[in-house]
Amino acid sequence: MKVVLLAGGFGTRISEESQFKPKPMVEIGGKPVLWHIMKTYSHYGFHEFIICAGYKQDMIKKYFADYFLHNSDITFDFSNGINEITVHDQHCEPWKVTVVDTGLHTMTGGRIKRIQRYIGNQTFMLTYGDGVCDVNLQDLLDFHRSHGKIATLTSVTLEQQKGVLDIDINNSVRTFREKNREDGAQINAGYMVLEPEVFDSISDDQTIFEREPLESLAVRGELMSFPHRGFWQCMDTMREMQELEALWASGNAPWKVWDD
Repeated sequence: MKVVLLAGGFGTRISEESQFKPKPMVEIGGKPVLWHIMKTYSHYGFHEFIICAGYKQDMIKKYFADYFLHNSDITFDFSNGINEITVHDQHCEPWKVTVVDTGLHTMTGGRIKRIQRYIGNQTFMLTYGDGVCDVNLQDLLDFHRSHGKIATLTSVTLEQQKGVLDIDINNSVRTFREKNREDGAQINAGYMVLEPEVFDSISDDQTIFEREPLESLAVRGELMSFPHRGFWQCMDTMREMQELEALWASGNAPWKVWDD
């Protein structure tokens, strides 16, 4: 099954890094966050990726063009006046990666529409190139197949960050209590499974996938939620990047479900 990764945005909220590279190429533990996401999918047996690139898309292409070289033990022999290359051992994942330039200013729905020809008439997975998660992707796929709808998204609870107030009509605070998990809202964490019919709901490059397409699927009863109670974190800001870096450095990164 193919996995589509949205990796074309400007990443303006983490401009300290994204001015130099696409946000999915910002590194955690010396590896792009995109690599971390792909490793999670690969752990569950999903090895074929379609990357919807855009902003600084050449950097993503170059990374994968050099990936085999950088993960192999190689002898370069110039002694006979030619460049003989011998690969002794390679440590690459069994990935097939298609990087597609989906445009600089294309919205998320438009990016998905542009890779339709690489999907064909098949069920596929989709997520954003900046969020790591320890969701069981096989369970997610099994859930999607069980209900027969067009789309399934993974939902997580975004915890409330502030204290909770109960205010009456006279602006008097009747109760105050500290936040807890139950105060949070359910949000779309990505990690979706989609049927090819989803392409019919995308009109052009300016379609924002999270608006018209997902909203219309919800109204039609074709959008299901797979609740995830484990770890999920997007990387929108420098603070979030630093938090993920600290987790990785600790040796206890929750999203690292694969073996070394």
